Amino acid sequence: MRIDDPEVLREVEEALDRYERALMANDLAALDALFWNAPQTRRFGATENLYGFESIAVFRRARPNGAPQRVVLRRSITTFGHDAASADIEFQPIGSERIGRQTQCWIRTDEGWRIASAHVSLMV
Repeated sequence: MRIDDPEVLREVEEALDRYERALMANDLAALDALFWNAPQTRRFGATENLYGFESIAVFRRARPNGAPQRVVLRRSITTFGHDAASADIEFQPIGSERIGRQTQCWIRTDEGWRIASAHVSLMV
């Protein structure tokens, strides 16, 4: 298996950039498009455990202002072969001293790169 193939890494970096723009703009259609539309998709957040694409979409729509604005402090992506990647972000919510962490498992689907699993937490 090839780790961090430059072309695959570039593709995942672009997908992660699209995700960050959509998250900060609260672009629900774009966020939905970036998550794998499957019952196996997971998202564990600071206050919620969501199982399946539908529960993630419902949660997102219940937040009228979207995710808190943030500054990305550090980003790390590792690709595994041609079809899988892990992305980790350290961030700081604007106006907060706390540091947040986000981990995503990305997979290549017929529709393109999609998030299959995500975890977001804030350090105490």
